[in-house]
Amino acid sequence: MTSDFSRFTTLTESFTQETVTHSRVEDVALPHGAGTLTLIRLDNDHPKRPNTLGPGSLIEFGEAVAAQLPRAQAGEIAGLAVIGQPGVLAAGADIVSARQLTDPDQGRGLADLGHEAYNVLADFPVPTFAFISGTALGGGLEIALAAHYRTVSSDAKALGLPEIFLGLIPGWGGIYRVPQLIGPERAVEVIFKNPLNNNRSLKGREAYEIGLADALLDPDSFEQQSLDFAARIISGDAELTQRVTTHREHDAGEAAWQRAIETARSLVAAKTGDTAPGPLRALEVFEQVRHRSRDEDRKAEVEALGQLLVSDEFKNVVYAFMELVQKRAKQPAGVPGAAPREIRKVGVVGAGLMASQLALVFAQHLQVPVVLTDLDQDRVDKALDYVRDQTQKQLKKGRLSAEQATALADLVTGSTDKSVYADADFVIEAVFEEIGVKKQVFAELEEIISSDAVLATNTSSLSVTEMAADLQHPERVIGFHFFNPVAVMPLIEIARTSQTADEPIATAFALAAKLRKTPVLTKDATAFVVNRVLLRLMAEVQKTFDEGTDARTADEALKPLGLPMTPFDLLAMVGLPVAQHVTESLHSSFGERFYVSANLQALIDHGVTEIWSAEADGDKHIKDSTLALMSFGDDPKTTEEVRTTVLEALAEEIGLLLEEEVVASPKDVDLCMILGAGWPFHRGGITPYLDQQGISQRVNGKAFAD
Repeated sequence: MTSDFSRFTTLTESFTQETVTHSRVEDVALPHGAGTLTLIRLDNDHPKRPNTLGPGSLIEFGEAVAAQLPRAQAGEIAGLAVIGQPGVLAAGADIVSARQLTDPDQGRGLADLGHEAYNVLADFPVPTFAFISGTALGGGLEIALAAHYRTVSSDAKALGLPEIFLGLIPGWGGIYRVPQLIGPERAVEVIFKNPLNNNRSLKGREAYEIGLADALLDPDSFEQQSLDFAARIISGDAELTQRVTTHREHDAGEAAWQRAIETARSLVAAKTGDTAPGPLRALEVFEQVRHRSRDEDRKAEVEALGQLLVSDEFKNVVYAFMELVQKRAKQPAGVPGAAPREIRKVGVVGAGLMASQLALVFAQHLQVPVVLTDLDQDRVDKALDYVRDQTQKQLKKGRLSAEQATALADLVTGSTDKSVYADADFVIEAVFEEIGVKKQVFAELEEIISSDAVLATNTSSLSVTEMAADLQHPERVIGFHFFNPVAVMPLIEIARTSQTADEPIATAFALAAKLRKTPVLTKDATAFVVNRVLLRLMAEVQKTFDEGTDARTADEALKPLGLPMTPFDLLAMVGLPVAQHVTESLHSSFGERFYVSANLQALIDHGVTEIWSAEADGDKHIKDSTLALMSFGDDPKTTEEVRTTVLEALAEEIGLLLEEEVVASPKDVDLCMILGAGWPFHRGGITPYLDQQGISQRVNGKAFAD
């Protein structure tokens, strides 16, 4: 077994910004008389920055392992192991640098280098081990997969193969090795399901339970226990060897493979359809793994990864994920220098579903008393029942202990008397979306709460300025707009009026961080960002339908974008009355750009809740009774015409939104649409997509990126 890494050195010229993760070699005397183990420590010399793997790192790793071959062959070492910095093995490839690649041959070279380096570890003549103390993502996990044995810390929090989320495939042997190790059905969870489910990763215990690791160890003595495990394996401990063998058992038969492939196909179809090349190429390679040798799979992975690394989709995902979700979200624009107010008690006005969700999220993340009110006790009791039911669900799923579930539910109380808000530091209203109702609520609250308590509204479309207009202290009123479902959706739009003081805004940002949400500061303008953009989209599609475009043509015109659902399906989920109400607010503020559909109003008036109705076979149709309530024009559009009309409208609306300084940057629009509306990562945000299609230039005379 020989490897020549000199042929890869030219790759380093394309990664001039790489922070090299070094492979530092040391010898360790194993317990139980098992001999000497070579331990390779991955370390980038940056304690606060996790190890990443570019060509320089991979070459050094491959050469470090290869250099130990003569010693292994001579019997000088009994084993070889890889470990990382405390809490991290490696966080994957250096994707920020990889985004600069322009030649598919460079991508193929990087993919081939990963295989070359990891195969040295896989083919090593004495037992090899990976000690996973923490993060092992993408190429970092693939190092561990190449080793003969793996240990994992019970407090490790991020293990997985996120590549298809990033527009790539696990291209350093992951697609080949995972199904061999844990079986094809569990492999689908790691390769497809978790990345497509908001880039979920595995914890250490989960990784052990599905077979990715052979031993689950205590974090307090992880390295020493790992060395003990290695010593026992090398010494031929029969009991441990049998336990590992049993733990690795899985079904790899043809039926299991067929089930796995069907599941993977369904997941990709449901999440990205045919709009994202990464998942499709991963599926293509995965389906053939069982028929290929390792070398054959290597060629397939190298070719796929080489092409994907230079694709627009990959660059878009890196922008969306690294520049927006990782960077912009953690360094939001507009955070004032004022000290935030300490929140010791929260009030929620209302007891509907949204208010109930808010109460639970505040209690769970702040661990402070939360009190909600409504007009009658039955509504209050229903909200408290919801909180208790949700805590019990978390208990059954093992997310809370019995004591924690009881304590969490006890934090939330209710009343019909608003005087319970007297000592609250932060009060948010979630009542009926009507300006008069909200103004009345705020007027009542001002007579009860302290003069410096923060007053917030969860409005999605009404004027925060108008709500505060008649108050004695309008400076403490903010918009604090959550998205449904509250526990899941990560975005909060923080709306600032011209009178809002710095302290309430600083408090809102600090509160969002404690709630583990991503805040974006907006100016107080109707519907802020997400609903303004979404409702313009939906209104344009509805208008083409009302003017005579076939329903399926209108509703599916945007399918190539890869949006999470079609406009008509989104309309049904939001609720026709809610969507119509917000559109009317936007129409009042911005005029004819926001089309208010008489057809939708007719459906609302007759209690119809959807345009499409589902058929038994899952297809969709419009009921004759629904059609009878609507009237249509005679100006149908083609799919391309609908798509162009909608995208031009979006470019116009976002251009106006930025001109009005509703947010600080196009990046904030992109972040809002990704986290609040499910805009696909592989499209890189809505403004880059409009730029790439030439639409923003055509409509606004310049690209958003200019």
